[in-house]
Amino acid sequence: MFYDIDNGMVSLRIKAQPAASRNEFCEIYGDEAIKIRIKAPAVEGAANKELVKFLSKSFKVAKSDVVFKTGQNSKIKIVQFPLTEQFEAWAASMQSER
Repeated sequence: MFYDIDNGMVSLRIKAQPAASRNEFCEIYGDEAIKIRIKAPAVEGAANKELVKFLSKSFKVAKSDVVFKTGQNSKIKIVQFPLTEQFEAWAASMQSER
């Protein structure tokens, strides 16, 4: 599973692809992560900032609530943020696509 929910917090494993044409969720990468394309290049943390902005907008959480647990300098990352109805709906739609 590419995410865990514990005590009202979501831990999401991400395979980031920087310098894409647009920000978007892609397919599940293996069974361990969700691939996300990010517009910003992987230079001086620009892709991480864009990723935080994309996740906060997608799941209706504050940017300050999106925290990197691991992988800030890696393509495979784990980010944590509060559980929202938007995330639950998105996770259910991802499971139904499989």
